[in-house]
Amino acid sequence: MNVFQRMAGACLPLLLAACASPPAPAPEAPPRWSAPLPHNGSLPDLALWWQQHSDPLLPQLIAAAQQVSPTLAAATSRIEQARAVRVASGAALLPTLDAAVSGSRASQQSTLPMGTTAQAALQASWETDLFGAGRNARSAAQARLEGANASWHEARVSLAAEVANQYYDFRSCDMLLAVARADAASRSESARLVELSAAAGFQSPANAGLARASAAEGNSRAIQQQAVCDINIKSLVALTAIPETALREQLANLAGTLPAASVMTINSVPLEALAQRPDLYAAEREVAAAASDVGASEAQRYPHLSLVGSVGAGRFSSGGVTTTGDTWSIGPLALTLPIFDAGRRSANVDAARARYAEASTNYRAAVRQAVRELEEALVRLDSTAARTTQAVAAVDGYRASFNGTESRYKNGLASLVELEDARRIRLSAETALIGLQRERVAAWIAAYRAAGGGWQRADPITTPQPAHQNSALKDRAS
Repeated sequence: MNVFQRMAGACLPLLLAACASPPAPAPEAPPRWSAPLPHNGSLPDLALWWQQHSDPLLPQLIAAAQQVSPTLAAATSRIEQARAVRVASGAALLPTLDAAVSGSRASQQSTLPMGTTAQAALQASWETDLFGAGRNARSAAQARLEGANASWHEARVSLAAEVANQYYDFRSCDMLLAVARADAASRSESARLVELSAAAGFQSPANAGLARASAAEGNSRAIQQQAVCDINIKSLVALTAIPETALREQLANLAGTLPAASVMTINSVPLEALAQRPDLYAAEREVAAAASDVGASEAQRYPHLSLVGSVGAGRFSSGGVTTTGDTWSIGPLALTLPIFDAGRRSANVDAARARYAEASTNYRAAVRQAVRELEEALVRLDSTAARTTQAVAAVDGYRASFNGTESRYKNGLASLVELEDARRIRLSAETALIGLQRERVAAWIAAYRAAGGGWQRADPITTPQPAHQNSALKDRAS
């Protein structure tokens, strides 16, 4: 048995220890949902979810926002950085080859005369990665690249949900504005009639004052609601970079309704549904990367084996005579044995294990948070569905009550105070119904986001196209 065989036999247990990585943590998710599941149809591909609303403007706004989003740009940059690190870590496992050229002229106190020496050589070196430090570093870089890809998709899903929420905030605001304007017009007409009656002596000054106050209140509410809608439009402009004039023209053509329901079904167990969340996949990849970092740190505590070599040509010129020759060398084959480093390598291992424990804890917490987000969305969907029927019935009833009270008031059978009370209750019910519809849409958007937005682990990274992004939207608006 030669010295290399003995060394290999002695180092085999260390090699096995260095290659071992900590086990991946098991996700802590319940075996079943603890919330009612919506069953309004089936849509396997959540990526097409926005097209189901029969609203062509929303997908355009989402596409425009993705092309100018700094969040997506930063996520794309992180992908490029992670890809570069992955290439560098893979290259570290291969031999390196460098070219060297040198020249000199010297006079020596020896038998050699003054002359010029020129040399050119190729120099190669190779770190054999005996205990897997380089392989673990490459694995960690690959895991982080996969996590960066998933994080880009997570940013895309989050941005789509943000744009949709802002868009439906405007849609609901526009509906509330229509209600407020109709209410203000009704109050103003009532105030005009009361003023005429008061001038003729058929109404008291107190009723005239009440009618004027009611009209002023209605106008103030409409002005306030208009301001809220204008702010919503400016938020959409900031998200999409579409000129405000063009955006207002497109928003002016919208119907005053919100989508009644979605066509997404969530009926799988939590782990299956959450497997398509890109943020959870990125967290799981960070755990894998941290585990590989532990293996790489462990491997630094064990011997390193390296090999160098070179091949070249030389020329010596002196007194008009030139001599040439070739050179080559293999070695040294160097085995470096760590003996004393004041605990530096051991501390690096401890730090890597602490980072692994942190990544594992973060992963488990992310799973629990994902379950919470989706179950909360499911609870809100169930609640809004149950409340919608009652809210519609309330609006119908209060409208009928107001119409009856208004008829009685015109015939002198009801007071102005009764009319204003009926008006206030009707307005409150109409406002509550629109708010409930907006709440239901928000719950669907939250469910879409919590379910991963249609992302799958096999999805490729498709970065946004550069920024002639709004030309199609501008053409449609012009």
